[in-house]
Amino acid sequence: MFNSFLVLLHLLIAQTCTAMCQIFGMNARTPTDFQFSFKGFTQRGGLTDVHADGWGLACYKGRGLMCFHDPTPSCTSPIATMLCDLPIKTHNIIAHIRYATVGEGTLENVHPFTRELWGRNWAFAHNGDLPHFSGGFRPALGRKACEDAGVG
Repeated sequence: MFNSFLVLLHLLIAQTCTAMCQIFGMNARTPTDFQFSFKGFTQRGGLTDVHADGWGLACYKGRGLMCFHDPTPSCTSPIATMLCDLPIKTHNIIAHIRYATVGEGTLENVHPFTRELWGRNWAFAHNGDLPHFSGGFRPALGRKACEDAGVG
């Protein structure tokens, strides 16, 4: 467990490199709202950057998982605007803005993806593709090869 308050804001790709999706994450020792940071992140989804192929957010409330997804740009999404105005407090959050390189800009291809494993709900997101994956996992809803692999 963390001994002090910890917030991680990690944009996986620098602003000058826009060839992949971007991810926002936060982990905190005590429940913390994410409004300010998430609002800035949503602007990268079509306003200040090119990541306009959908967005999603997942956060935990106890053992429960709240998920929000929208195939529209986060900068114009009414759902994203609503989340920026709600003081939801959580220990963990992951958000994703999509820049489609593989797959259509549809709801089933928007991250974070969720799966139940070992009696818990897991949320995960990634950027990039798995072009050489040969399968072995059951197909998932999304059409991306990586999601079919069960990893994203």
